[in-house]
Parts: sequence; structure tokens; C-alpha cells
Amino acid sequence: MQKEQLEIVKNGQGFIAALDQSGGSTPAALALYGVSEDSYSGEDEMFDLVHEMRTRIVTSPAFNSDSILGAILFEQTMDRKVEGLFTPDYLWEKKGIVPFLKVDKGLAEEADGVQLMKPNPGLDELLKRANERHIFGTKMRSVIKEANPEGIKKVVDQQFEVGKQIIAAGLVPIIEPEVDINSKDKEKSEELLKQELLNHLDKLGENEPVMLKLSIPSVDNFYKELIEHPKVVRVVALSGGYTREKADEKLLANHGLIASFSRALSEGLSVSQSDEDYNKLLEESIKKIYEASIA
Repeated sequence: MQKEQLEIVKNGQGFIAALDQSGGSTPAALALYGVSEDSYSGEDEMFDLVHEMRTRIVTSPAFNSDSILGAILFEQTMDRKVEGLFTPDYLWEKKGIVPFLKVDKGLAEEADGVQLMKPNPGLDELLKRANERHIFGTKMRSVIKEANPEGIKKVVDQQFEVGKQIIAAGLVPIIEPEVDINSKDKEKSEELLKQELLNHLDKLGENEPVMLKLSIPSVDNFYKELIEHPKVVRVVALSGGYTREKADEKLLANHGLIASFSRALSEGLSVSQSDEDYNKLLEESIKKIYEASIA
């Protein structure tokens, strides 16, 4: 299975759907979907509702392997079921979509112009469970807000240190050092980031594949060397707060870079829509993101 999934992720035509909002971002995601905070009480009810929201996405006829290579799940989603199957098994067995898991525990306070990942002492246990749930790869996010060489080096060092732990567990890590799209020196941050990433990629061993998830660069095709690097399975792009239209437009200008959108994927979807309207809008959204990804 791993070999077949690796082939899909590495060479498939399409994009990766990010369905991995966690506790902090879930109320906002539900609100955008038309579910207000006063319509549920407590985390349990909130996560039940968000699972219903995600189930509606993944069971939609529009959500299929013609356009979607993989889907990134939140830990709770991995442990819940869709149509009687654990979500990762549903994605792979019913849809042919490769399952990934978000494994970070959120962001630390900003220092040196960046936010590192919080400590994650339970990671080995989570990776063990991910293997039991037939997860292919993982995702973990840090954020770069300023072009601070020391801060950016710390971000990339931490990402690859944790990435090696994930590789050792038999999974493929998506390394995600997001550059804030509103950063005043975004282009400079991307120059520093690319160099740090190349330094680490060049040191990886033969059987240490990684994926990268990056903000769409300010300079078109700036990440070409990363996309073509032999240790990189795929480079995917986050929407980073851009509207879907803007994210698609920027992605189109970057050949070989594919989408891994969250907010831009679900933009406009609402709990109150009929299945017909909902599926039509999701289909249009997926089509546009797919077309931008294969450019």
C-alpha cells in the first residue's frame, strides 16, 4: 500500500485537501460553515459537528481521486468513522485518496520573528497510532513572520529534527514552515527559508523522503529547486488566508507546485445548503484548485 500511495503522491495529477483544523481553529471553521458558537456547548459537541462537516466533504461525489491525491486529517478525525470505516480507511478504500495526519500541537509564542512548534512529548505514541490507522504521512506547521536568519534557521532545524522522528516511524513527513503572507519582508524570508531547506535536504539519506508545504512564493517559480530536489516527494502550497480565487491565480504562476488548501477549499460551503447546491459548489471549487495545481 505504501508504495502505491507514494507513487500517487509523487506523480499523480491533482492536489491535497487540508481537512485538519484543530481545537483552536475549529470554532472559526464551523462559523464559516454557518454553525454559530451558541448552537453547541463544549468540545465534544463541537467536534461532533466538525466531523459531520468533514464527513459531508469527503462523502461528496465531487471529492474523488480524479482531482484529489491526498487529504490531511486532524487527530480526532483519524479516530472517527465515515460510513462505518475509520476515516483514513474510508479515504483510501472507497475514494483512492491517500490519508495524512496533522501531528503538531500548535505554535509556541513568537520569538526571533518566528513561531516554532510547541513541544510534542507524545509524538511517538501518536505515530504508532497513525500506523495502526493506515496513515501514509504527517503534517506539522511552524510560522515565519519576519526575515530573521536565526529564527528561520531554528524553524527549519526543528522541522527536520521532528521529520526524522517521523521517517523513523515509517511515515512521510510534510514539513510546513509557513511564511506569513502579510509579512512585510516575505520575499526576503523566502530567500532565507529556501537556503535553509536546501541545506537540510542535501544532508538527508537515501531512504529519507520528505514533502514540503510552503506559502505560495512572492517570486514566481522561486521554489523550482525544491520541487526538483531528489529527496522531495512533492511540494504543496497552503492558501495562507488568500481567497480561493487569489490562491488559484498565484498557484497557476508556479509550475510544479500543487495546492494543499484548507479555507480556500471549503470557501462558500454552508450547513444550510441543499446537497445539490453544496456538491455543485464543492465540485466547482475542486475543479479550479485542480486546474491551478496541474499548470
